[in-house]
Amino acid sequence: MSADILPFNPVLYPAPASTKWPINGDLSSLLTRFDRPGPRYTSYPTIDQCVESVGAAAFTDALKARCVGGLKRPLSLYVHVPFCESVCYYCACNKVVTKKHDRSTQYLNRLEKEALMVARIAPTGLSPVTQFHMGGGTPTFLNDSELLGLVEGLKRVFPFSAKAEMSIEVDPRTVDENRLLHLRSLGFNRISFGVQDFDPAVQKAVHREQSVDSVSTLLNAARRWGFESINVDLIHGLPKQTLRSFSTTLDRVIELSPDRLALYGYAHLPSRFKPQRRIHDADLPDAATRVMLLRMAIERMQAAGYEYIGMDHFAKPQDPLAVAKRQGRLHRNFQGYTTQPDADLIGLGVSAISKVGNLLVQNVRELPEYEDRIGRGELAVFRGHEGTREDSLRHAAIMALLCQGEIHFSDFSQAFWIDFPQHFALELGLLRPFEDAGLLMLGPDGVRVTDLGWLFIRPMAMCFDAYAGRPQIERSKLL
Repeated sequence: MSADILPFNPVLYPAPASTKWPINGDLSSLLTRFDRPGPRYTSYPTIDQCVESVGAAAFTDALKARCVGGLKRPLSLYVHVPFCESVCYYCACNKVVTKKHDRSTQYLNRLEKEALMVARIAPTGLSPVTQFHMGGGTPTFLNDSELLGLVEGLKRVFPFSAKAEMSIEVDPRTVDENRLLHLRSLGFNRISFGVQDFDPAVQKAVHREQSVDSVSTLLNAARRWGFESINVDLIHGLPKQTLRSFSTTLDRVIELSPDRLALYGYAHLPSRFKPQRRIHDADLPDAATRVMLLRMAIERMQAAGYEYIGMDHFAKPQDPLAVAKRQGRLHRNFQGYTTQPDADLIGLGVSAISKVGNLLVQNVRELPEYEDRIGRGELAVFRGHEGTREDSLRHAAIMALLCQGEIHFSDFSQAFWIDFPQHFALELGLLRPFEDAGLLMLGPDGVRVTDLGWLFIRPMAMCFDAYAGRPQIERSKLL
């Protein structure tokens, strides 16, 4: 056994006395058996089911139809800022790496034109924005004046609720305390810091170097300026990452005490994402170490008092996410877990995703094409998927598992007029191994995830996915 692949040691990596998870080898064997990559289900179907035959015309029709019958669903708004000053080798996001900050000028002009086009298509269908998120790339690539102009411009086009949840992703290397104060003055009340790992060797291997002290200064400033929720992102499975090094990273994060933690697993796909080709396969943790990294993180965060929300997320018990989960009010959308009810989403910018009603669409992924199409007064949508009744049914089942950890068959009988056990006989069969392992309970009235089963909520949800993760013979029975 490699010196870096250490057996779990409760002295080095203490778990709480009342932990819900076993501290012997059972958890590692379960993770090895059941944990597998799959969609994060911020939507269902996922974006890879979109086709180019469904495009701008369908999106126009969906926007116009938002007002039919006088009903207006809440509105969520996403803006994609693709620019970064330097490339992080692990990154799989749609980005443009440049140090030329004047490149943002034309892009901001196109964002304004796109927003106006959407507003003209659905002039009476723009209910107040209850959730606004800026991602990328690096949104804080924009300077303070550009951020001010962008936010004020969007508020002139879209009505914002007075209690709108406004969040932004921040690369700690691009801001200081004064910039955080500026973001707060613009109305942002939630902030997410991309940390990934604090170990110097790991940071060098992924080309993202930042100190603990600098991040600590920013988190303290964010609290001082009144941000309602502060999130930190980590990634497990990065090159040069070991149990010892990641334990130290977890120590630092626990000391920083963010309100929420997102812990993502690194997916090494160098054939799809060019920057990942700079990561050497030999530097990556092996499968056994990845399992132990995840296990250690879960137990350490629970020991520190965080509640496991599901998928990749932890929150302090008093955080609205944790409260919503306890009360059965948790939702999931393109921003991940949220307390916001289901809403239509308008995405602005290159590669941005929109979901209006049962229509899912995505903008073109190349910046020159996006700027050209918007510049010519055309919507930039290039592919989409029109959801069916079966999609809605499966979406409801997947979200019930991901958010509430249980499915009540009677709810589906009332909402969809189906016999759930009969309609989903194959899926319930696929869940049997999880039941045999003590990860969920199958009964005559429904399905319920056990405490331990929350670790495997993604592969359980995949059992209801008609598009992915199934042998072809099984998929043919579902379509």
